[in-house]
Amino acid sequence: MKLQDVLLKAMANKLSWASAAEIIGVTPRTMRRWRARLERDGYSGLRDGRKGKPSFRRVPLATCQQVLRLYQETYFDFNVRHFHEKLGQDHAIELSYTWVKQARQGAGLVARKKKRGTHRRRRPRREMPGMLLHIDGSKHRWFQDARYYDLIVILDDATSEIYYAQLVAEESTLTVMAGIREVIETEGLFCALYSDRGSHFFYTPKAGEPVDKSRVTQLGRALKELGVQMIPAYSPQARGRSERSFGTWQGRLPQELRLHGIDSLEEANRFLREYYIAEFNDQFAAKAAQPGTAFRKCARRDLDGVFSIQTERVVEKDNTVAIKTRRWQIDKCRWRFSLAGQAVMIHEHLDGAVSIRYGPRKAVEKTVPWKPSKTKPRFPTHRSHRPLEIAPGDSHFPTASTTISPLSPKAKAKRVA
Repeated sequence: MKLQDVLLKAMANKLSWASAAEIIGVTPRTMRRWRARLERDGYSGLRDGRKGKPSFRRVPLATCQQVLRLYQETYFDFNVRHFHEKLGQDHAIELSYTWVKQARQGAGLVARKKKRGTHRRRRPRREMPGMLLHIDGSKHRWFQDARYYDLIVILDDATSEIYYAQLVAEESTLTVMAGIREVIETEGLFCALYSDRGSHFFYTPKAGEPVDKSRVTQLGRALKELGVQMIPAYSPQARGRSERSFGTWQGRLPQELRLHGIDSLEEANRFLREYYIAEFNDQFAAKAAQPGTAFRKCARRDLDGVFSIQTERVVEKDNTVAIKTRRWQIDKCRWRFSLAGQAVMIHEHLDGAVSIRYGPRKAVEKTVPWKPSKTKPRFPTHRSHRPLEIAPGDSHFPTASTTISPLSPKAKAKRVA
């Protein structure tokens, strides 16, 4: 029955008021109040008296105008959570997160987001720090202009603590190696590294297929020497923790750089290292499920050689080695009369210097490469090489196989009497 039918039956004494209250689902006290209002005012007495009156929780118009003015003039590129925090911290405006979001949407300052997709189950975190680290890069206009940079971030799966965050021109083998080496030097060796299938992490024979772990990259070789396991991710959803972290970075870091007047790469990296990483961890880092740590002290003292681009070459008869148009002269050493015909390893270090090793011995000490002049010399000499370069399509040198292929013929060096 309708509410009107129940009340009419009770007024006609065909139904008791107690039974009417039970049918409608209200208490006997409420039904007695309704009966008194019906007898006094009729059906109009049943209207809600609060309708048409402003709520006592209504935000004053002046506060609403101040919030919208602050967003338009100062915080126009902040997300809702970041803007809501700034209102309380810097302007002493205490409003709910929902009200701030609906006010921006109602004023037409931001668009309403679409509903979320299918429900996914979150992978549980590791129990202790150091068990699994995420590494990824995000290309974005961090300075809110036409310039694009990659932000390389290394975070812990157990706590979401950021161990490393730096802006670089492009994510590559050298920039990733620099970040991992810094984490090992500051925190220690970790158990596993979780990353995408970029060419500097894994070799993938064909797009979409599993990686070939038998053919390691330069970074894979370095981590294998240190005993760190590398785990590839096969979808963005698998790296959800890292992807969500980058969503927070993109929604906050550009605005913080703008507020601090930072517009250069060097100043931004100094700001990240000295200030913002600590603030980010204080706000978003979680507590580990178990006490303790899985980080361990690194026993290797030659990290400078481990984290380097290594290329194997055979020494020519004139005791020189070459990569493309670059050539190095190996001087006479005390422990062997000549290295001609022997396989040596060329190391390009993170600082751009180059060293050449024959087994455990150094054939050429670590030196900063010489930059050639604009006029190209007629004959290649030991002073005419350039720093090792990385091909644009592939950000790493492939690891040399056990069988050494013959070198392509090169211009012979001028013989010195």
